[in-house]
Amino acid sequence: MIPDEEVRLTKLAHTAGCAAKIGPGTLAGILESLPKFEDPRLLVGIETSDDGAIYQVNEDVALIQTLDFFPPMVDDPYVFGQVAAANALSDIYAMGGEPKVALNIVAWPNCVNPKFLAEILRGGADKVKEAGAVLVGGHSVQDDEPKYGLCVSGFVHPDKIFKNYGCRPGDVLVLTKQIGSGIVNTAIKADMASPEAIREAQKVMASLNKKGKQAVEKYDVSACTDITGFGLLGHCVEMASASDVTFEINVTDIAYLTDAIDYAKMGLIPAGAYKNRGYSIGKVESGSVAEHYLDLLYDPQTSGGLLISVAEKDVKPMLEDFKAANMDTTVSIIGKVAPKSDKLIRLF
Repeated sequence: MIPDEEVRLTKLAHTAGCAAKIGPGTLAGILESLPKFEDPRLLVGIETSDDGAIYQVNEDVALIQTLDFFPPMVDDPYVFGQVAAANALSDIYAMGGEPKVALNIVAWPNCVNPKFLAEILRGGADKVKEAGAVLVGGHSVQDDEPKYGLCVSGFVHPDKIFKNYGCRPGDVLVLTKQIGSGIVNTAIKADMASPEAIREAQKVMASLNKKGKQAVEKYDVSACTDITGFGLLGHCVEMASASDVTFEINVTDIAYLTDAIDYAKMGLIPAGAYKNRGYSIGKVESGSVAEHYLDLLYDPQTSGGLLISVAEKDVKPMLEDFKAANMDTTVSIIGKVAPKSDKLIRLF
């Protein structure tokens, strides 16, 4: 048993948060070999790499199902539980729904006092309660590394589903959280992160996308996803490809976490960022954009914000609604949707 005073969750894991995801290229190859499932009530399945699955129950109700778990990216067990739960719940919000039922998913090493696991579960439970859902059990296994997450079920009206495709030329791209969490978490693991950077990253990662979803649902949203392990550019590539359009993104208009730019310049880049870059670099026109910005855009995010493609006429009132909602994250307008060109993403 590791002495309690020596336990650091981040030192027990080889990867952190959503950076633990299998690379998008490898994952795509695996999924191609799986059988295809068809059901007239399956409204969103695996084909578009969306945030979860949606199954229509009746004319007014559709079920959203999602699952997410990962190893720790912070040492505080309660905060880790909050972040992991917020990350899993986010998929429901990204599809326009409200979470209702959650199950814990736990992997835990025998060499660590289970009191740390109790704190992780308490953090997750408090975040589920904040979301207005109920936690009804779960499943646990022994493992060399700690891991935690949720399987979440939610509901949405079939006419109000947000999908990760359908972006229209002329739409504006809005992002509801700062990016750079993977890079900041890498700095934390290296004991190089400032207290200010740690505080902001943990606050943003633990923040629910509930307010963001509720602020935008009345507007003309053509597509939406949440930014997680494939990084901002990876998820942009998915959305642009599925929508048959090109995204034009201004890298200096994006909100970044405190010190994330400095850490990127120092080379504190998680391995997942290189996997993300390798998968989508041929689909991105980066021009003269500085290397550290590319690292930030490919950086795998943990519990990232919503990326929303919305009609230009709705942007101003939407931003006013974000302000009225007292968002505890920074909202930024990062670019626009253009007709499809030879590249899916153009950076400037």
